[in-house]
Amino acid sequence: MAGGIGSRFWPISRTSYPKQFIDILGTGKTLIQQTYDRFLKIVPKENIFILTNDNYIHLVKEQLPDIADEQILGEPIMRNTAPCIAYGSHKICKINPNAAIVVAPSDHLILDNDEFVRCINKSLDAAVKNDCLITLGIKPSRPDTGYGYIQYNTKKIEEDFFKVKTFTEKPSYEIAKTFVQSGDFLWNAGIFVWSAENILKSFEKYQPEMNDIFKEGTDIYNTDKEKEFIQSAFTQCTNISIDYGIMEKADNVYVLPSEFGWSDLGTWASVYELSEKDYVGNAVSPAEKVIMYDSSNCMVNVPDGKLVVLQGLHDFIVVEDNNTLLICPRDQEQDIKQIVADVKQRFGAEFT
Repeated sequence: MAGGIGSRFWPISRTSYPKQFIDILGTGKTLIQQTYDRFLKIVPKENIFILTNDNYIHLVKEQLPDIADEQILGEPIMRNTAPCIAYGSHKICKINPNAAIVVAPSDHLILDNDEFVRCINKSLDAAVKNDCLITLGIKPSRPDTGYGYIQYNTKKIEEDFFKVKTFTEKPSYEIAKTFVQSGDFLWNAGIFVWSAENILKSFEKYQPEMNDIFKEGTDIYNTDKEKEFIQSAFTQCTNISIDYGIMEKADNVYVLPSEFGWSDLGTWASVYELSEKDYVGNAVSPAEKVIMYDSSNCMVNVPDGKLVVLQGLHDFIVVEDNNTLLICPRDQEQDIKQIVADVKQRFGAEFT
């Protein structure tokens, strides 16, 4: 899935060039390129499909030149994750009704690729053998209000997959603290594994209207009429996530507790956590012409070659790009989404 606009990474991530197409961590590869390389260890390249907004198809082609046009599924409008997963699942089912499917975001960081591959292969095997929907849960290292949480119970299949009890969207800090202390909650990584047959059964049961919309295209998928059909189909869909639409309703959901160095890279704070810092906690990129006086625990990301002097700044985010400068307390970075909306209203789309 590569259709998000990554507004929390503004001003570096823009609607016209969102974070999945940016090398945010300076690794030499963008996030979508890293994700593609990771999945090449699991499936052949012709089995990788990219779901993205029509506006980003050219960026996908540019950054993943090995992907064929028919593997790029364009969404005409943003409708959250349930419609795009319904579309992808119906299209794949037409190609291979016995397919097993992994759904993954294109903009997450995975540090331990070997362990990730092991967890996915294990989940694919379990999904094929059992009538279930599988999600990967990350063992939490701290109470974090930026993630959704999955609670599981002791009922399990295949030794390692636990029955999911509840899903909770981003909780308050106090609630997140009790979740972590309880030991039976995991972070929701938004990575799902299931058979094509089982996910379509679930759509039929829990989202019948949406399922019918995409089922109508059965004879059209993988033909030259597909794009025209999808233009119409998406306008009829409700805006709903796969979590709300299917996962929270289904009674056959299992989670695999996982540890493979995961971060959803959802905010500047998550980049700060992963960045190299100096002895007073400043993470500066690039550092050549940034001078800091009496400043600590700051996340600084500025254009290469620009001279920046900061004095008396503690626990701040300082980011400049695309003719825009953002200075924001680190503990208020969740407000960036609203800031972007305000900027768009006042100055138009040019700065967002």
